[in-house]
Amino acid sequence: MKAVILAGGLGTRIAEESDYRPKPMVEIGGRPLLWHIMKSYAKHGIKDFVICLGYKGYVIKEYFFNYHRHTANLEISLRSGDVKVLDTRAEDWKITLIDTGQDTMTGGRVKRIREHLNNETFCLTYGDGLSDIDISAELAFHRSHGKLATVAAVQPPGRFGVLNMGEKSNVSSFEEKPQDEMGWINGGFFILEPSAINYVEGDETSFERAPLANLAKDGQLMAFQHYGFWQPCDTLRDKRELQSLWDAGKAPWKV
Repeated sequence: MKAVILAGGLGTRIAEESDYRPKPMVEIGGRPLLWHIMKSYAKHGIKDFVICLGYKGYVIKEYFFNYHRHTANLEISLRSGDVKVLDTRAEDWKITLIDTGQDTMTGGRVKRIREHLNNETFCLTYGDGLSDIDISAELAFHRSHGKLATVAAVQPPGRFGVLNMGEKSNVSSFEEKPQDEMGWINGGFFILEPSAINYVEGDETSFERAPLANLAKDGQLMAFQHYGFWQPCDTLRDKRELQSLWDAGKAPWKV
């Protein structure tokens, strides 16, 4: 089974980082978000990846092109330029890197890599969200219901304080809104049948709009409820929160 990762967006809300690299290459614990996501899939035996490139895609290409040597012990002859790999700690992954266009929307990116999916069930997620989701359990759920698409339903972190106000705008109490009152949202980590791509018209199609809406309308979309950790890295604040979890040894997604 292949895992498709969307890694071509601009990431404008974290411009402090994305001005220099794609958002999936923002580092947590010295490793790109993209690497952390791939580790999550590999934990469940999914080690064949298709990465949809766009904005500054060359940064991702260069990272993986040099990954083997960067994770290896080397013996180098400066005179001849010969390099001997003594051993390597590189993961046993297969990675297909496809340029899906600078301005292509998420649905269009998936449609562009269709030929690389071998007409098989595949996973799909965003390159900027970390989670401890049980992908094996989600896959079992997907196979049990027989529909075209499964989405991970998650509850976003409660970020905003709730003001309880009286008639004259006096604040009677203030409290952080509990996570379980935020409702369920699209958390990525989809599992899709190949024919789900038929719901995408072209490059300008956002997968989160018409395709998901029509899949739901046709009774072909199911939600796998994930109650554990899920956190996007949309802003610099998000990055700092994720880094602090990593530094403290409390990163739930860590494999």
